[in-house]
Amino acid sequence: MFAVREFRPIFAAHVLSMFGSFFAEVALAVLVFQRTGSPLLTSLIFALGMLPYALSGVLLSGVSDRYPARRVLVTCDLLCAACVAVLALPFTPLALLFLLRAVLAMITPLFQGTRAASLADILEGDAYVLGRSLLRIVSQSAQIVGFGIGGLVLVVLSPRAALTVAVGTFLCSAALLRLGTLNRPARVTGSGSMMRQSLLGARQLLSHRRIRALLLWWWVPPMFFAVAEGLATPFAAAAGAGSAGVGLLLAAMPAGTVVSELAAGTLLSPAARTWIAMPLAGLALVPMALFAFHPPLPVAIGIMLVVGLCSAYALGMDKWFVEAVPEEMRGQAMSLLGAGMMTLQGLGMTIGGAIAEVAPPYAVIAGAGMLGLVSTLLVLRSVAATGRGVVEAV
Repeated sequence: MFAVREFRPIFAAHVLSMFGSFFAEVALAVLVFQRTGSPLLTSLIFALGMLPYALSGVLLSGVSDRYPARRVLVTCDLLCAACVAVLALPFTPLALLFLLRAVLAMITPLFQGTRAASLADILEGDAYVLGRSLLRIVSQSAQIVGFGIGGLVLVVLSPRAALTVAVGTFLCSAALLRLGTLNRPARVTGSGSMMRQSLLGARQLLSHRRIRALLLWWWVPPMFFAVAEGLATPFAAAAGAGSAGVGLLLAAMPAGTVVSELAAGTLLSPAARTWIAMPLAGLALVPMALFAFHPPLPVAIGIMLVVGLCSAYALGMDKWFVEAVPEEMRGQAMSLLGAGMMTLQGLGMTIGGAIAEVAPPYAVIAGAGMLGLVSTLLVLRSVAATGRGVVEAV
């Protein structure tokens, strides 16, 4: 993959923009808490990182295909840099902090969807699957260390100085994409309302049985995985563990995902990765049901590690999804995919947290595992029933 010239700047830009997002998120949380002393408002800053995804993914996803990918990616990075620059100003009102945080969250699915679609133009065949896998591995690894690095940066820098560093990462990412990638034409041409086109495209994608089944496969399992992540803190507290226990529990599934995708990408053939996709997806939520036995924290960490080890099914999904979606709708489909995934993960965390108000966390996690298993098997049945197929162009 790194032998492909355009992939190198895309990978470097991915790392830079990702760490810029981490720095901005941690710095904003600290800044809001310093100014308000409110845990609720501090939590809201994190929640605003997920909530606008659905709105952006549905209403703006058509941008990815209407305009050249390089222009969209560079513009997204520059908009992020501008928003974070305003956030770093000492006189920015609190309300504007929250508004700009929501704007950043609306830009993210558009950027990620456009990048995922452009990756298919740069990497061909199995290289595309491995490229997507590598970007996910980096993202999962960043979940393990990223917030920790952001916290360490804030030991040395003030929150506003950390936000200034984030501005620099977005600007560097924009420069890499502008100078290191080709200016390919837009996938579709046309005029009219962008929101109308986005809504029509989303409706057409969701009305196609094969694409809808594959989207649900991307969306449903993470929705139930997120319940365990959202309840990591109360579970660890009930087990008598401190923040270190919470961190280990949260890191377990991403660590398993990294190992799983690295192993599948390097040791298995493309045919083998496709063959294991559905069995692994069917098994992925089974370990969470073991929480019904109220395991001690070390065992719970091991369970979540095993859940992550089943994540290699995503490599098969990547191949099927890019085959099912026509090229002229690829950007919109990728934006819709990312938006739905983040929105349903946030919904899963919210519902799981609400149920945990009246039930012990271990029971809620076990219930999510069992319900998620049934839901995933139904989705896999739909995937198998639809076979192969491509939706007609808008």
